[in-house]
Amino acid sequence: MKFTTLVSATALAVASTAFAGSAQARDQVQIAGSSTVLPYASIVAEAFGENTDFPTPVVESGGSSAGLKKFCTGVGENTIDIANASRKIREKEIKACAEAGVKDIIEVRIGYDGIVFASQKNGPAFNEFTQVQWFNALAPKVLKDGQIVDNPYTKWSEVDASLPDAEIAAFIPGTKHGTREVFEEKVLAVGCEESGALKAMIDSGMSEDDAEDACIAVRTDGKSVDIDGDYTETLARIDSNPNGVGVFGLAFYENNTDKLKVATMDGIAPSTETIASGEYPVSRPLFFYVKKAHIGVIPGLKEYAQFFVSDEIAGPDGPLAQYGLVSDPELAATQASVEAEETMGN
Repeated sequence: MKFTTLVSATALAVASTAFAGSAQARDQVQIAGSSTVLPYASIVAEAFGENTDFPTPVVESGGSSAGLKKFCTGVGENTIDIANASRKIREKEIKACAEAGVKDIIEVRIGYDGIVFASQKNGPAFNEFTQVQWFNALAPKVLKDGQIVDNPYTKWSEVDASLPDAEIAAFIPGTKHGTREVFEEKVLAVGCEESGALKAMIDSGMSEDDAEDACIAVRTDGKSVDIDGDYTETLARIDSNPNGVGVFGLAFYENNTDKLKVATMDGIAPSTETIASGEYPVSRPLFFYVKKAHIGVIPGLKEYAQFFVSDEIAGPDGPLAQYGLVSDPELAATQASVEAEETMGN
C-alpha cells in the first residue's frame, strides 16, 4: 500500500451524530501507551502530519497497561482513539473495554522488537547470558543443592562462575510495561523451568499455578529494581552504576551504542536478522489498538492506521526499520485488515 495515496485533499467530514452530546469531535487523533512503541508512533505521527491534510496526532507514553486502561474508559471525544502496546491486549482488558462500551477493537500488528540485556560500554564483561542465569539472579527462591531456598546470590559470579565478579544490579521494566510481561514469560519462566526449579516447586507440594507464579516473581532486596519510566530512566540508572545491567528494546539500544554494550542470550546476538528469523529467544510483536467507533468521527484516524502500516513506513526499507523495528513478514495481511476495519473476534 502506498502511503502517498493516503494524502487527502480535504479533511474527513465529521459525523455530528456519532458521539452523543457532541456538536463536533476534536480534529486530532489521540494516542497513549507503550514506551517501546512510542518512538515508532512519534515518527509516524510526525510524517503523517507532514504528508497529509490531517493534524499531527498527539502521542503519549505511560506503558502498555496504562494506555490500554485509558483506551478502555469508553467511547467519545474525551477518550483516546488508539492504545500502543508491546504485548497483546488481555482478555480482562477486552472485557473492561466492552463493559465501558468499547466493543469493536481493531488490532494492528506493526512489526517485531527484541528485548536486549545491556550494560555500561566500559563496565564488567556482561557479554553472554542465559535465561537460567537471569532466573537465578532475580528469583526470590531458587533451586540449590536439590532444595528450594531463599536466593543466596549477591554477585553474578555466584550465579555462574562464567559471569563477572560484580554485584547483581538489574534494572527491569516495571509491571505496567508490556515489556515486563515478555521478560517474565520468555526469560524468568523459561529459566525457572530449565533450572529445574519449577519441577522442584511442584514436587514440594505447590500447585502448578502457584509454582508458575513463583517462577516469575522477582526478589525485593534491592538487587532487582523496577523501572516505571521509559528506557531513558533505565539508561540513567546504568550511567550511575558501573555494575548495572538493564532490559531495553532493541531499537533503544541501537540508538545508544555509544553508551551501552549488549549481551547474547543463549549464544544468539540480538539483531534485526535474528529477531526476524525467530532465532533470538527474547523477541515479541508490537501492536496498536483502534476504536472502530471513532473511525469516521475523529478525522484521520483510519488514515493514520493505514499510513502506519504502509510499505513505505513499516516495510523493510522504511523509516521504522531504520530505527530498529523488524518488519512484519505478514504486513500485507495487516494492511488488508486495517482497510476492511476488521475487528477482533471477526
